This record gives sequence, structure tokens and C-alpha cells, in this order.
Amino acid sequence: MLAALTVAIVALPLSMAIAVASGVSPERGLYAAVIGGFLVSALGGSRYQIGGPAGAFIVLVSATVTRFGLEGLLLTVFISGFMLTLIGLLRLGALIRYIPHAVTVGFTCGIAITIFASQLRDLGGLKLPAAEPGLLLPKLAMLGQSLPTISPAAVAIGSGSAALIFLLRRLSPNAPGMLIAAVAAWLFHLPVETIGSRFGELPDGLPGPRLPAISYATVLEVLPAALSFTLLGAVESLLSAKVADGMTGRKHRYNMEVVAQGIANVASALFGGISVTGTIARTATNIRAGACSPVSGMTHALFVLVFMVAAAPLASFVPLSALAGVLVVVCWNMAEKEEFLRLLRNWRSAAVLIATFGLTLIEDLTVGIIAGCALAAAFAIYDRVRA
Repeated sequence: MLAALTVAIVALPLSMAIAVASGVSPERGLYAAVIGGFLVSALGGSRYQIGGPAGAFIVLVSATVTRFGLEGLLLTVFISGFMLTLIGLLRLGALIRYIPHAVTVGFTCGIAITIFASQLRDLGGLKLPAAEPGLLLPKLAMLGQSLPTISPAAVAIGSGSAALIFLLRRLSPNAPGMLIAAVAAWLFHLPVETIGSRFGELPDGLPGPRLPAISYATVLEVLPAALSFTLLGAVESLLSAKVADGMTGRKHRYNMEVVAQGIANVASALFGGISVTGTIARTATNIRAGACSPVSGMTHALFVLVFMVAAAPLASFVPLSALAGVLVVVCWNMAEKEEFLRLLRNWRSAAVLIATFGLTLIEDLTVGIIAGCALAAAFAIYDRVRA
């Protein structure tokens, strides 16, 4: 129960921050944390895995919402869930292990930078003249033009929140730094945009389940996005489960884990939530807090639901710049900086890494992964021919 409460305190502000950064209202992240988090722990192949909205999906979710709207996003998550379930049932989950390590590091670092760029608007309280572009370079150009509208109060809250989280992590690793930062920012009552001023008051419970709008034409439109969600979800859940294995000495059942991730995404979409995957930081927190069975992960989801019911009105006062500060920390932790530098020492791994990293930044995640895998495969074929 203590492990569950600890993870829930971490998941609460993080789920809202990821949803806001993804271009949807914060309750969509909470729905995913409650529904998806419960099912990942109840059905998964790891005893310690914590499921929920993940920072790695921000770029994909944001692009999908921009292009297809909320209904299109829910349909994408719904289809992706079925794909993940099918991969697990066909026992194809192990194939994800063959994605080159340089590709994984490249797209993870690329996503981290893209997410950081997406937080600069709220971090600085900037007023943009038009809708924020999705691509990195146009986004940075528009943000640069909007610098005269910067809000010192927003900068103070955002940077202060990030600094407080880093400080607490060094001084007291078990302290809920993300929640403390959000509450501290709320207490100052500075003139900045809040969750309530942008999205209104949060609901104090879960909505009823309903199918997203489905048509043949819409399914064909969102199918490429659903494939990207499926690939990233499988990779992220594998990475998270491997971290849990390394910390506990156990071995997860990967195909069962992929099935659970698929069912969790289907259910999350039915309840209006965003995509769900295994989350490394929350899984590690769960283990360090003393979890010994999947009950902690299931109960953490129930605690998040209790927080929603009891404290939904208070969440409306949390500054968006504080949530941006939370995500700055997520980006820093997500980027595998040491591994990136290590891979640069070998020219082949460096070529795969830079191709994946660069195309993830300039184009999108799917293009980066395909290019990196294709280049790695070309190197492998060349070696086979020479041998």
C-alpha cells in the first residue's frame, strides 16, 4: 500500500503534465493512469511494471490530435491496443528485442529534445500569434518571434519547479518532488495561466465507456499513426520491464506484457484516455518503495482515482508553467546522454544513431526509426556478404 501511494503521488502531476503537453486536457492523462495503470499491473507479465501515460508518446499524441482531433486520437489508441494484443497472442513480442540499441537511443534522445521544445511556450508564458507548429524548426522560429511576450512569473515558477525536483532528488530521493513542486507553485498565486484558466475545472471521476467514432475511411487514415503507437508502446514497455528485471533479479514474460499493454490501451480509449505504456520512472519508484507484487500497481491506479474524486477542484489552480517544469525534468531523465556519447565512438553505431536522432527531430519518430533500422540492416547485410 505504501508503494502504491508513493507511485500515485508521482503519477498524479506527471499524468496531467503529459496530457497537457500532448495537446489534450489533463483529465485524459488521469483516465489513462487509472484505467491503463490498473490493467497493466493486473494482466501484465511483470510483477512490478507501472503503466500509464508516458513522455515518449507526447510527440505522437500531439501530432495525432492536431491532424485527426480527439476522436481520431481515441480511435488510434483503440486500434493500437488491438495490434499490441495481437502481437502478444501471436508470440511476436520478442521480435521487438531486435531493434538496434543505437536506434532506441537515437529516437529517445530526439523525443526528449522535441518534448523540451514543446514546453518552452508554457515555461515562458509566451503568447503565440498562431497555432504552435508541430515540426521542431518552425516551432523554434515562432517561439523566437514571441520572446517579447515572456512572463517573468511563469519563468520563475517553471524553472523553480524543475530546480526543486532536482534538489529533492539529490537530498531526499523518496520525496514526491513533482507533487511538491506543483503544490508550491500553486501556493504563490502568481499571475500565470493555470489548468483551470485553460481547460476549466477537472471532472471528479471517470466517464462512462464508449466506442470512439469508427468508419472505414477514418481507420485507413489513422492506421499509420496506430502502427507508430504500437511500435513505440512495445519498445517502451520492453525497456521498462527490463529495468524492473535488473532491479529485482526476476524475468518478465514479454508476450504476456504486450497483451496487457494492448488491453490497457483499448480500455483507456473506451474511457477517453490517451495511450498507455510501461513507464520506467514510475516502475523504478514502485520497486524502490518496497513493492512485492502487482497489487501495488493496481492500487496506485485506485489512489489516483481517489485523488481525482477528492481534489479535482484544487488541480485547476496548478500553473501550467509548473507542469512544464515537471516535464523538463522528464526530458532530462529520458535522454540517454552517456549512452549517446558512447555510441558515437564507433562509426557504424554513430551513423545509425545520428540518422535516427536527426530524422526524429526534423521529420517524425516513425521516419527516424525506419531509417535507423534500414541503415543497421544494410550494415548487417554487408558484413554477411563479405563473410
